[in-house]
Amino acid sequence: MAIVNVSDQSFNTEVEGEGTVLVDFWAPWCGPCKMLAPILEELSTEVGDAVKIAKVNVDENPESASRFGVMSIPTLIFFKDGQPVDKVVGLNSKEALKGIIEKHQ
Repeated sequence: MAIVNVSDQSFNTEVEGEGTVLVDFWAPWCGPCKMLAPILEELSTEVGDAVKIAKVNVDENPESASRFGVMSIPTLIFFKDGQPVDKVVGLNSKEALKGIIEKHQ
């Protein structure tokens, strides 16, 4: 499944529905965020339709970041059926992220 860009306006529709969604809160000026992007691309290919991956630019969408207490980026929040179930701050390996996804499926 392709990675989707989510705004404050589309957050409810894109994230808070059925299934598992991994939301990446990031910014274009953030070095670790840039390093995480290819990891998320690979993860998207490997997990297919099992998990939706969404990206929220915190500079352009401060409401969503504030709503979920994002203080540092990158912050990854895992949603299961619309509810946040896990949160990871900072750069993580693909294997670590896959482990978290598997825990919540």
